[in-house]
Amino acid sequence: MPYQLVEVTGPSMVPTLLNGDWLLIQYVKNAEEVRPGDVVVLRHPLQQDLLIVKRAVERREGGWWVLGDNAFVENDSREFGTVPDELVLARGRGRFRPAKEVQWSVAGVAGVASWVASCVRPLRAGRSVSRRLRAR
Repeated sequence: MPYQLVEVTGPSMVPTLLNGDWLLIQYVKNAEEVRPGDVVVLRHPLQQDLLIVKRAVERREGGWWVLGDNAFVENDSREFGTVPDELVLARGRGRFRPAKEVQWSVAGVAGVASWVASCVRPLRAGRSVSRRLRAR
């Protein structure tokens, strides 16, 4: 399947992705399909049975430099270095935020419309990059 929905766990991509969000991913045939700023799913270089979500920042010799959007979590290239191309599996295409906090019985049409407007977001490299990454 070229697309799949996966659940996000952990805080490393806050504020773009929150724990419990669902991420629509598109598998890539090779890392050349990835662009700087893309949210990517990859195998952790030091624990390859673990899949992680990070932002592809730039191509470097030997692969991709990836960072989480959360400046307080360092489980990214600052810790494990450049990620080899063969470990990059997919690009994030959209984020779906579950309606955990919506009380459907009292939300009304405006509450449901507000949730719908905020729950589904495309992930675009140019618009999704956090302020921390833009400042670098």
